[in-house]
Amino acid sequence: MSSHASSPAPDAQALPWWQGAAIYQIYPRSFRDTNGDGIGDLPGITSGLDHVASLGVDAVWISPFFTSPMRDFGYDVADYCDVDPIFGTLSDFDALVTRAHELGLKVLIDQVYSHTSDDHAWFAESRASRDNPKADWYVWRDAKPDGSPPTNWQSVFGGPAWTWDARRGQYYLHNFLASQPQLNGHNPDVQQALLDVAKFWLDRGVDGFRIDAINFSMHDPEFRDNPPAPPTDKPRTRPFDFQLKTYNQSHRDIPLFLERLRSLADRYDATFTLAEVGGDEALVEMKSFTQGDARLNSAYGFDFLYADKLTPQLVCRALGDWPGQPGEGWPSWAFENHDAPRAVSRWAAPEHRTAFLRCKMALLAALRGNIIVYQGEELGLTQVDIPFEQLQDPEAIANWPLTLSRDGVRTPLPWAGDAPDMGFGSAEPWLPASEDHRPLAIDRQEADDASLLHFTRDVLALRNGHPALHHGALERCRASAALLSFDRVADGERIRCLFNLSDQTIDTADAAGSPIFAVNAADTDTLPPYGALFLSC
Repeated sequence: MSSHASSPAPDAQALPWWQGAAIYQIYPRSFRDTNGDGIGDLPGITSGLDHVASLGVDAVWISPFFTSPMRDFGYDVADYCDVDPIFGTLSDFDALVTRAHELGLKVLIDQVYSHTSDDHAWFAESRASRDNPKADWYVWRDAKPDGSPPTNWQSVFGGPAWTWDARRGQYYLHNFLASQPQLNGHNPDVQQALLDVAKFWLDRGVDGFRIDAINFSMHDPEFRDNPPAPPTDKPRTRPFDFQLKTYNQSHRDIPLFLERLRSLADRYDATFTLAEVGGDEALVEMKSFTQGDARLNSAYGFDFLYADKLTPQLVCRALGDWPGQPGEGWPSWAFENHDAPRAVSRWAAPEHRTAFLRCKMALLAALRGNIIVYQGEELGLTQVDIPFEQLQDPEAIANWPLTLSRDGVRTPLPWAGDAPDMGFGSAEPWLPASEDHRPLAIDRQEADDASLLHFTRDVLALRNGHPALHHGALERCRASAALLSFDRVADGERIRCLFNLSDQTIDTADAAGSPIFAVNAADTDTLPPYGALFLSC
């Protein structure tokens, strides 16, 4: 039982393209390499867009490819309006956008507005003196009388969030690496410069932005110390974990800047703005950043990205946070991304992975909101254990061995199972490819009708073919120890979605409705381990 509809349901045509969209995230360094230097590039992305489009997704989100010293692999931007030579040229980007649009794919790119690289020309000017035109473009502060940093704020990656700069005789703020100085988001000139960056890319044809770490973009102007965080049962691996982040981030004026960004985006057709929001108050901030029609379209948090286990209760709680009230933003969901470990390695024992992967993909396709598929997720790639001597991730190196390396989810995408380099394009890629991924390569799964790749296409076609699944309301989310059920409803269509999130068979003899899609041999009497069933009610 499956549906193979390949175009959005008619009722979806009146909606913005992004409402209910499936988005495919590309991490450029690891997608495909066309010049053999070990690093994926923009021409590599362009050459692989046919594969992406074949999945039935609506858009690609491309992680940073801007000029950068790559100390945080592109999230430390040295020039917002150019392509780093390792990835190609602006002409390569233009060709990518053209090809994506030919294939019916929208193009979303990252924007990093909270900080730059210390190699950025803005920072070079700002640090030169206390009275130059960009002196207040970053967050500078005098030392305390004893020479210590201005506040007790800690950086995400470990250690104080302040670094002394002898040129100005002051400390500068950095919430991440010391080489990522914090922009002064309160400064109207900084805001305008960032809006000019957004306009530069909108003029080149991009269809929207994923806004990185936006809740770090403004600080407390009074520079008050953060209070200590109350003890929890979670291990503390960084000084950052010992504080409530009351004053170093999440300032109440951030939404006012987002309104300016949304106003700019609305001048272009088919644009989409998506905030990444982490932290202790993520839900409150996501709601604030997307409230009404004047702020961002959507936000996603970390409900699933770092969860140790996928449970019915977790799903119902996350979905229940976005009930669809008037003025509420539209949620987006991801099980994996470039920062978070592969879900299958977190959520399923090795002997159950084949069944679990189908259940997980079916669940993702059934969620109300936008869904984000991270590259390789459609293949069922597992987390790779990168030895310390081969680590590239600065956070993991700084906090070894307590912080899980992000490198394990960033390894090269396997294109060809029989090729020595698995078709990535280089014999010595920037991170080692995993031999465990060879049998999961794209060409091998293409040749296997029973593969997860083909299943992913089927389940995304199911979502696209049914208004209820694509953009409908969510009702009756119910969670037992192993059974998750909820209804998706739109325009007279009701689809009941049942998921067995355990490795034990569940009796569902009272399931009512006509089956339209079954996963792992599920039927109306039983859900086998990690079985799922979609019923028309």
